[in-house]
Amino acid sequence: MKLAVILVNYNGKQYNDACIESLLKQRGVCETKIILVDNASQDDSMRMIEEHFGGDSRIETIYLDDNYGFSYANNIGIRRAGEWGADYVLLLNNDTEAEEDFISSLLLGADRHPDSVIAPKICYSDRRDILWSAGGAVSPLIRKVRHIGLDQKDAGQFDAERRIGFATGCCLLLPKKVIERAGLLDERFFLYYEDTEYCFRLQKMGIGIWYCPQAKLYHKVGAGSGGADSPLCAYYIARNWLLCSRLHLGSRYPLFLLYYAINRTACCALWLLRGRRKLVRATQQGIRDYRKKRFGRLGYDL
Repeated sequence: MKLAVILVNYNGKQYNDACIESLLKQRGVCETKIILVDNASQDDSMRMIEEHFGGDSRIETIYLDDNYGFSYANNIGIRRAGEWGADYVLLLNNDTEAEEDFISSLLLGADRHPDSVIAPKICYSDRRDILWSAGGAVSPLIRKVRHIGLDQKDAGQFDAERRIGFATGCCLLLPKKVIERAGLLDERFFLYYEDTEYCFRLQKMGIGIWYCPQAKLYHKVGAGSGGADSPLCAYYIARNWLLCSRLHLGSRYPLFLLYYAINRTACCALWLLRGRRKLVRATQQGIRDYRKKRFGRLGYDL
């Protein structure tokens, strides 16, 4: 059995080593290859990768000529994993660290739930007893996703394996059969909501998503985008939330638009009170670009 771990790098020199080292220390796993796809990083992260891990045959690097986004880079890695003959593909953020039995626990979960997607328990990297995600839930009407257990102390209250409605793209174990049925990530999203859209697609096809708490991961939250309070985050959330909902909500889309208007207006009012006008402008631009069907990478400065 073969497992390919896909890491997407963009200026991640402060994160890559810890993530890769934690993967190389995994115990009792199948044949594993780490496929690191670089989105034209401008730091020296790839030079450091070559220096630290260049002689390791378990690591393969792919250099892209521009920053094409999370979905595109992951899709490049998934295709390469298929060429290698991977039975499973693990999409993993490079700002994470895994416990030594992480991969073996995920694969045991996959054995218990064949042809399903498997998601781990994720805690904060700097507060390892505090949960970031114990799986994800989806609201019934407007299908808003949320992390279960967010910011709660991990006291075993989410140690039961269960089927969930949403799993974060920070870490997804995808069997080959699921990829063949559901396809690749939607590259229009560039950043944010590509995981939500993919999970909604899986649900429509009757493909299960299972939370496996035995597999534990630590995440440096917000490292890749400048955090949840950055203009880029505000832009992509404003635009991509609309796109994802239009694709999957059907007759409930008008109800979603009402909620969206209230939600984004409240956020913008709060940002204005804090003097964060760039976030308001980024949100407005995201809405304009959605209306103009401008997707993919933001092609100008906010």
